[in-house]
Amino acid sequence: MWVLTPAAFAGKLLSVFRQPLSSLWRSLVPLFCWLRATWLLASKRTKQQLVWREPDETKEEEEDPPLSTTPTSVNYHFTRQCNYKCGFCFHTAKTSFVLPLEEAKRGLLLLKEAGMEKINFSGGEPFLHDRGEYLGKLVKFCKTELQLPSVSIVSNGSLIRERWFQNYGEYLDILAVSCDSFDEEVNVLIGRGQGKKNHVENLQKLRTWCRDYRVAFKINSVINRFNVEEDMTEQIKALNPVRWKVFQCLLIEGENCGEDALREAERFVIGDEEFERFLERHKEVSCLVPESNQKMRFLNCRKGRKDPSKSILDVGVEEAIKFSGFDEKMFLKRGGKYTWSKADLKLDW
Repeated sequence: MWVLTPAAFAGKLLSVFRQPLSSLWRSLVPLFCWLRATWLLASKRTKQQLVWREPDETKEEEEDPPLSTTPTSVNYHFTRQCNYKCGFCFHTAKTSFVLPLEEAKRGLLLLKEAGMEKINFSGGEPFLHDRGEYLGKLVKFCKTELQLPSVSIVSNGSLIRERWFQNYGEYLDILAVSCDSFDEEVNVLIGRGQGKKNHVENLQKLRTWCRDYRVAFKINSVINRFNVEEDMTEQIKALNPVRWKVFQCLLIEGENCGEDALREAERFVIGDEEFERFLERHKEVSCLVPESNQKMRFLNCRKGRKDPSKSILDVGVEEAIKFSGFDEKMFLKRGGKYTWSKADLKLDW
């Protein structure tokens, strides 16, 4: 076993100070480098030695498995632009850049080769760019050429037209529509109001189209200060989505709070107990899938910010995912792996 001995350190130190003062600095630099390297290696081995395990003569000592680098399920936020102004949004319009279609396809191919099974397109509002044609072409590419088991979209639903379903519906497994309240006045307070358009009425229309064009229907709701006391049980049961994903309003530095943020979401935040009471009120809704702030994981949010990794087009998937903050155990715990192909859902259309 390698250790850092006092004799080795003393020898190095004496050899430096025996030299003339003029060359002292040139000698100290490599010494500091040597010290840093030896300290890092020694501390790493020391940490390994300090892990205490109860003796077990019946089992061989097991090592922790390496971190997974397989991007099984991927959220692709290809745009930050949106036609709504939700006050709690944590992916705001800081840029209008959208990757050229062929470059986007190349990135998706790299992800498929690395093990991607499910792709979810989101934003911003994904139907805003090129009136949904860019999105439709990516959906078709992922289903026909990459042959992914699951292709899904998260949208506010306001820009979706029936013609899009006619052209691309067969390639889409799940459409998730964001709806935070069934009270239109509350939707306006949150930032989902669009003049004379009624968000709730549009949700009903989208539900019908999903049934007509055989697309699984899902609802996403962000629980916040303005809807935390609402009872949505009756409306959710009537719409009968395959999943009702319920998020607790989350603050992300630089996105919806802090100096560089485009939103000030502090007034939307609720406590953990309030979120739990909302879940308790809706415990009879069988399709409800809760996601508290403790479970939220996306990009690199380990320090309360969203710090993107290097591009997979530049460094490849395996290298980029090392910086993503991906927590596979939490991904599984929060129900990230589920029946996500409409072929396997066996829905009664």
